[in-house]
Amino acid sequence: MAGFFDDPAMLAPPRAVKLQFDGGAFVLRSPEPLKPYARCIGEWLERWARETPEATFLAERQGEGWRSLSYAQVRRLVGSIAQSLLGLNLAPGRPVVVLSDNSVDHALLALAAMHIGRPVCTVSSAYCRLTKDYSKIQGILNTLGPALVYASDAAVYGPALASAALPAVAVFSQGAEQYPGAFAFEHLTRTAESAAVMQAFESIQPDDHAKYLLTSGSTGHPKVVINTHRMLCANQQMIAQAWRFLEREKPVVLDWLPWSHTFGGNHNFNLVLRHGGTLYIDEGRPAPGLVEKSVRNLQDVQPTLYFNVPRGFDMLLPFLEQDEAFARRFFERLRMVFYAGAALAPSSWERLEAVAQRVRGEPVWFTTSWGSTETSPAITSAHWRLERAGCIGLPLPGMELKFVPNGEKLEMRVRGVSVFPGYRNAPLQTTQAFDEEGYYRIGDAGFLMDGQRPEKGVAFNGRVAEDFKLSSGTWVSVGTLRLRVVSALAPYAQDAVITGHDRAEVGVLLFPSAAAKELSPAQLEAKAREALAALRAEGGGSSQTPTRARWLAEPPSADAGEITDKGYINQGAVLKRRAADVEALYAGPGLS
Repeated sequence: MAGFFDDPAMLAPPRAVKLQFDGGAFVLRSPEPLKPYARCIGEWLERWARETPEATFLAERQGEGWRSLSYAQVRRLVGSIAQSLLGLNLAPGRPVVVLSDNSVDHALLALAAMHIGRPVCTVSSAYCRLTKDYSKIQGILNTLGPALVYASDAAVYGPALASAALPAVAVFSQGAEQYPGAFAFEHLTRTAESAAVMQAFESIQPDDHAKYLLTSGSTGHPKVVINTHRMLCANQQMIAQAWRFLEREKPVVLDWLPWSHTFGGNHNFNLVLRHGGTLYIDEGRPAPGLVEKSVRNLQDVQPTLYFNVPRGFDMLLPFLEQDEAFARRFFERLRMVFYAGAALAPSSWERLEAVAQRVRGEPVWFTTSWGSTETSPAITSAHWRLERAGCIGLPLPGMELKFVPNGEKLEMRVRGVSVFPGYRNAPLQTTQAFDEEGYYRIGDAGFLMDGQRPEKGVAFNGRVAEDFKLSSGTWVSVGTLRLRVVSALAPYAQDAVITGHDRAEVGVLLFPSAAAKELSPAQLEAKAREALAALRAEGGGSSQTPTRARWLAEPPSADAGEITDKGYINQGAVLKRRAADVEALYAGPGLS
């Protein structure tokens, strides 16, 4: 593995140029220029259908086995579906919208629409599947104005779609006959492709809209982010220049991350397609009763790259630690384990490293990146061996990262070819998203790991807006403290929410992990006391020393916006929904 990190043919060496300005601001960028990239997403599919037609591209669980499609099969189906879409004479300028989870049919429709220049928007299935209040999905659909809406099952998604009363074509993989006027997805795959498909394909321009993605949040009015073909293709070229081994090793990926979010839908899906790899769609996810499905799939599939969010790794760890045969199989072919570095607790990092070391005799490469829906998504990449969690890497070729003093922190802003042009039909919000120099205000904070050696990378320092002041006027860095709390309480705390806005003391609301269920309430309280005492011993003052802790009985609710599809805790949503728990936290004496 040492040679892997030292070989510039496998990984780009960490390099950075720092431009210092007056007032403490500075810009960080890569000295490597961005190389040419594809004109549109469809160029990748055309290439691999021509060069490696029999290689498996997409697979999904089907009973005890897998339904698999080669690149040639995917290209044929994409051509048929694209021809069907042209034949429907859909109104121009209106997207294809997908309401359901990741699936082969979902991928085929999205690729077909983009192949003929029709933008696609995948909406989180939770808006239809986990609620009977359809007001949110009604607002989203009316904002998007789709020409066609697809979902996997009419019985599950039909009621939500019907409630919106849209003049859009409806398509379902199952139960189309139950929905008036709907088409069966299979019907779209039976049309013979004509020359019109490639004529539409050749007319696509790099700055044409490829996708619309909705920003996550709890406001009920998500913004519609424009993703162009240029953004998506350029971002994959950036990643390829950092992870150079992808040009010689076709990736095999098993992934659950939802395509309604940029991490799963742009970073991971496009990475596989860009490099002619294989994507196994994981129907599991990091939730009780569902993580077991991911474990079952990992026993079938040995990925070479594995992507997950911190919550996903935390739920996978007990299986890896308790079943050595499974752990050995999981790590056997892995070239890389990718985590969302901004939120991974150091304790989780150490446990993963320990398992990898035990079953393979050498460490696995743990790496990370940082970005957003508006940056399609990767801004930085840690394309070298990290010693611990916390570093989010360096700017990729073609990206500039500006650091601007903001209160107690350095706010990070970004400019580059893969940054979005704006929010759809929202000129005021678009203007507000950028500063006077054209840098996107992403809302995150960071600092250099080593102020004298920028090539050491950038440390993530939480959300600028999440931080708050105690009544003493002292700032609390929520992101930093949250990681310390979860690490101090490992393996009993699944996650933590920091409290104390305008109060005298910092407190924490704690979500218990599976391991915590083995302890009594008294034992859990004792663990919290020990952890808080350990944090006090480390120092850091009142802003980094919680004095109160409360274990929560109910897990975070995705339906209530407390946890996103990506597995992150929404700090603001939890505090709002659990205001009674916050009051109870401060009602009595603190832990001592």
